Amino acid sequence: MGGRGGRGVRGPRPFGSRVYIETYGCQMNINDTELMEGLLADEGFVRVDGPDRADVILVNTCAIREHAERRVRGRIGELQRHRKRHPELVLGVTGCMAQRLGPRLIEAAAGIDLVAGPDAYRGLPELIGSIQANAIERGQTLLELDTEENYEGVASVRRQGVSAWITVQRGCDHRCTFCIVPYVRGGEKNRAPEAILAETRRAVEDGFSEVVLLGQTVNSYRAGDWDFATLLRSVSRVDGIRRVRFTSPHPNDVTPGLLEVMAEEPTVCRQLHLPAQSGSDRVLKRMVRRYTTDGFLAKVEATRRQVPGIALSTDVIVAFPGETEEDFEATLKLMEQIRFDDAYLYRYSMREGTPATRFPAADFVADEVGGERLERLIEVHRAIQREINESEVGTVREVLVERPARSCGDMLGRTEQNKVVAFPGEPERIGAYMDVRLTGTTGATFMGRPC
Repeated sequence: MGGRGGRGVRGPRPFGSRVYIETYGCQMNINDTELMEGLLADEGFVRVDGPDRADVILVNTCAIREHAERRVRGRIGELQRHRKRHPELVLGVTGCMAQRLGPRLIEAAAGIDLVAGPDAYRGLPELIGSIQANAIERGQTLLELDTEENYEGVASVRRQGVSAWITVQRGCDHRCTFCIVPYVRGGEKNRAPEAILAETRRAVEDGFSEVVLLGQTVNSYRAGDWDFATLLRSVSRVDGIRRVRFTSPHPNDVTPGLLEVMAEEPTVCRQLHLPAQSGSDRVLKRMVRRYTTDGFLAKVEATRRQVPGIALSTDVIVAFPGETEEDFEATLKLMEQIRFDDAYLYRYSMREGTPATRFPAADFVADEVGGERLERLIEVHRAIQREINESEVGTVREVLVERPARSCGDMLGRTEQNKVVAFPGEPERIGAYMDVRLTGTTGATFMGRPC
């Protein structure tokens, strides 16, 4: 294999070798971890729940924001202590951060034995086995982007939660100037609908009644004669499915056909994540989002008209290079006009390798200005969210029970509209559906009482 990766000498099959995977980032990373566990299990690896018992530790990473990468770097340093107990420990970094930094990550952080990008997970068992057998040196890379890798035939190992995450699309063909995803996950690759439906049926057999369809721009899905609306309708009709969600859609691909499916199919949740990113046409153009605020508002209006009672969430980036106070005020206006049920709000984080880094230095917004804008945006959103949620207090909602709450004796559940409720209950109810009356709200979440 050589010191900088590739495939070659195969080590012995590592039956009984214990592996621990720690996951950072989005739902796609959670599903990738499940894929890795499936691949490793097929080659004799045994999953363990903590790094202290592991022969192999993999850190599955995100590269969307600098903060996420800093957390991972710190964690890699912490994990080195396990070498005192186990000098032969194999420590690897996988995912988007691994793809972005590649060999530089090994050079910058001593003790990393391998890095592997999102298209290279099939090679992990062989690579780890060869390192364990001392057949190759440590410091290997698996970073090839594969235009056809969809991990068909790999059975995900789902061990936690009440929702089955099913990837329908990998990579992205959009080139938003702030986003690293197309450069670390490659272009859009859509799975065959038959494979997606088969995985959905397996999820039902494994006890899941809620599935979440995943893709970087999931509603741009195309495979032969199938578009995303066709796929969503078919998944929603699989016997045993009670709820279907999907994330993350692109506004441009919110079509009348998709809204028709959401309105007609009772198992499709009345909830839509619709990333706005900015309320300024000038900023949207610099982001290469390919829609205007008027176009976005038209999508919102059509969605609410065709799917009554739908809950909307969004993503917004403030302090994008060149954003003026006037641009930011336009974003505040958009938030006040639409009144999202939930929002994920961020200050722009520069990502090496993205087009936005090439804007003139004078365009970059000062940290203190960006921080102040983010605080103002959060304040506006939280006030709106509180008003919306207070209007729902007293109503009854069906929740899917997910896990124990931090408050003693309570459980957490999620409504069809993706709103979290804490209510008295027992862990034995995890995975069950319950009717809960909403008795109060903290602003972002609800308190409830089982009916």
